[in-house]
Order: sequence, then structure tokens, then C-alpha cells
Amino acid sequence: MTALCLDIGSTWTKGALVSSSGELLGTAQHPTTPPEVLRGIDAVARALGPAERTLACSSAGGGLRLAVVGQERLVSAEAGYRVALSAGARVVHVSAGPLDGAGVRALRAARPDLVLLVGGTDGGDASVLRHNARRLGANRLACPIVLAGNVEAQPEAEALLAGRTVVRTANVLPDVGELAPGPARAAIREVFLRHVIGGKGLSRGRRFRGLVRAVTPDAVLSGVSRLAAQDREGAVLVVDVGGATTDVYSAVSALGGPERTVALPADRRTVEGDLGLRWSAPGVVAEAVAEKLVDKDEAAVLGREAAARAADVTWLPDDPAVDHRLAALAAVLAVRRHLRLVDGQLGPKGAGLLVLSGGVFRHADSTEDVERALRADPVLRPVLRTAAIAVDRDYVLAPAGLLAEAGDVAAADRLLTSVRAT
Repeated sequence: MTALCLDIGSTWTKGALVSSSGELLGTAQHPTTPPEVLRGIDAVARALGPAERTLACSSAGGGLRLAVVGQERLVSAEAGYRVALSAGARVVHVSAGPLDGAGVRALRAARPDLVLLVGGTDGGDASVLRHNARRLGANRLACPIVLAGNVEAQPEAEALLAGRTVVRTANVLPDVGELAPGPARAAIREVFLRHVIGGKGLSRGRRFRGLVRAVTPDAVLSGVSRLAAQDREGAVLVVDVGGATTDVYSAVSALGGPERTVALPADRRTVEGDLGLRWSAPGVVAEAVAEKLVDKDEAAVLGREAAARAADVTWLPDDPAVDHRLAALAAVLAVRRHLRLVDGQLGPKGAGLLVLSGGVFRHADSTEDVERALRADPVLRPVLRTAAIAVDRDYVLAPAGLLAEAGDVAAADRLLTSVRAT
């Protein structure tokens, strides 16, 4: 069956029409139309023609804002944080240890859509998990809670959260050093679909909620994971430069070792909220100066350009070369941060494939300047030394992820062949 794969973002609604075999039949996009996003969705559907089914993901309304409440900073809270990063969420707050009044206020100030409550290995200490559940239950925190701590303490913790929306799932850290992200990721997705997306004020009816199957980064991460499954020469690294954020995804088959306190999941995502080409352009320049990627003269020029973009995000610059330079800097900085988070763990061969995503790359005649900047960076050079570089020109990572999650792995893999063209 033909499938209409939709990504409803805060700015654009993008669509891809895909055949049953995975052939890309067409793409279209339309500005997202809040408070009724169905108007933009219907415009994309009309442009692409009839489809026998529709698969959709969404990051509109800011995507999924997730807070982690854990037990120890270096164990359960870190485990929850790593799981959240692999679940397509933007982590807006992490706390460790017993919550006090200041901790609850900081959590509320972060305005999470969802709280991931973790703590303790199975059969281990349960006092902090019970304390934090009691605190959350007593305070006016209205968002849903995914309870993924010590399974033996979960019934009592759930009782302490009476009156809240709670989804229990397997422990993210069943034993010391053993990370089990799968059940919590599934629970996070369930809560997003059932409880979060409807509260974003994006549509008045139920049709939109019924269409959406995943938060967009989760769908993209599934697409990246399929690329990694096909690539035997190293990890897959994806850099998506947008107007407000730069997202980095990586996928690799095996990571970690006995020396790691908390092993990393094989698929990871980081979000850099201060690196972007419009709203966050000044952050790119500031960080490039801090990391000595630009000299004083270039910083002055880029600073003026970045301020203009942040002041009017709809303005199209006369000189696209500046956008390319900002995009190159954002990509270098974001990948540096991602590698620090994962301790450089991209497998023994580093990255086998680097994919550039985002409108600045898709609409460019050439990305050679950005590729040179990435390969020349002394921090990234060891990781990218043998990597092939591709551009997701048709924006197929999210559609491929939607297809894979729907069970159409063969169609997803064929769709991804356009990403492999270098």
C-alpha cells in the first residue's frame, strides 16, 4: 500500500509519498498551521495525491519536554537521562537524590510534559524512589509520570502518586551497569501519544491525535538505526541543523564495557538548544568564539548576521554563504558536544557514514564547505577520517523510521538508499 508519511513540525509540515516497495513517489511541504494543524496536513496530502494509509510523527508545540528524577547522579539519574536521550525527548531537567522544596520548584520551572521517575536497581534501595514519589504526589505537578525504577518498590510508589497519570514499566537500571532502555522508551512514546500531544493545543478534534504515531526525533532515530543496521563499516552519525536547535543522532551496534558505570544505548540523540540558524544563531557565534573556531574579525561579521537572523527569523539572507558558515560551525560544535556525552564511543572504526540534514543542506547546490569544516576539525578528524558523507536531500529519515516502526522494514531500507548517495 502507498503510505503518506508526515512530519508535523513547529514551522513546517513535510510529507513523503512512498510506494509499498519503498520507492519515493513525491515530497511536499506546507507551513504548519496552528491552532489547527490539520489544514497544513491536508494541504500536503492534496499536493501528493491519494495514499492508502497515513503515518505521522510530530514535534510541533516544542516536541516532548522530559524531566528525569533519579536517585544518584552517576547511576540511576544518569541511566534515566541516557534513556530519555534515546527516546526522542528534549531533556529539560535532571535531578538526583531526595527531592526537597527547591528541587520541586526547579522541576516545575522546567515545565516538563512528562517526568521519568527512576531510582534503585531491582531489589535494591527503595527509600529515595518512595520519597520522590511522595513529593511528586503531594505537589501540583500535573504532567504524566513514567515510573521506571526498582520494580519491587513500584506498587508503593504508584500508590503515593494517586491522582496523577502514571505509567509503570520495567526498571531502566535492573542491575548495576545494566541499562535496559526499551520498555521505558515504549512507555514514553505511549504517554506522548495518549496524554501529551493532545495538550499542545495543535488541533481541536481527535483526528490529529489518531494520526500521530511518534515524536519526530524518535522516528528519525529509528531511521538512523536502520542505516546503522545496513552499514558494516562503522557508526552512523546524523547532524540536523535547524533554525532553533541542532540535533545530533548516532547509532552503533555495540557499546560499553565492564568499566562503564552506565552503558550507553546503541541509538542516541542530543539536542543543542543554543545552536541554530535563526532563533539561536547568536549562540552559534558565541560558542564558536569560546571554542576558538573563529577569529575576532570573523566573529564581528558573523555576530551582526546572527543578530539579524534572530531578530527576523523569516528573513532570507542575501548571502547564503553566511548561512553555510553558521551551519558548519553549528554542526562542528554540536558533534563535539555529542561525542563528549557518549565519551567518543562510536565503535572501533568511528563513523562510517555522516549524514547532513536540515533545509540549509537540502537546498544547497554544494555542501563541500561544510564537509571540509567537519573533516578539518581537530576534535572530529579521528572520528570522521574514513566516513562517507551524504545529504538527506529528500528528508527520508523520519518517513523511513515511521515505516520501520510500522513493520515495513524492507520499504524503509529501500527508501534510505537516497541518503547513501554521496
